[in-house]
Amino acid sequence: MLAHMGNADEIKLPIEILEEITDGGPDEDPLQEWLRDEANRLAILLDDEVDQHLVQRVLTDFEIEQIGRDPFLIAYALANPAERSVVTTEVSAPRKTRQNRKIPDVCDTLGIAWCDTFTMLRELRFSTAWRKG
Repeated sequence: MLAHMGNADEIKLPIEILEEITDGGPDEDPLQEWLRDEANRLAILLDDEVDQHLVQRVLTDFEIEQIGRDPFLIAYALANPAERSVVTTEVSAPRKTRQNRKIPDVCDTLGIAWCDTFTMLRELRFSTAWRKG
């Protein structure tokens, strides 16, 4: 299902996020293994280069001190906010500041659409009964 949606340009992962998943800890999980398959990786990979000015804007505007990969994710969405949204497992916490800011709150401030994983699955009409046909 993910490869199908990736090939249809419905869901894509920036390289920074893909690497964050595949370079994970010693406990292999099925998603890491799936993403290491070249066909799956190519289907899901966002074929864009991040705009470093947008990354810097995210970092500066929100005084993020510790650079993780979240600013890159947000910068990719900021490059085309009309057609992109961020999917996150983080929960909004508007009172958090600086490096403790949560993705939903940064997205809200920048006018970027975001949702949680379950909303994404509903929007994509994900079903475990899906079959290639």
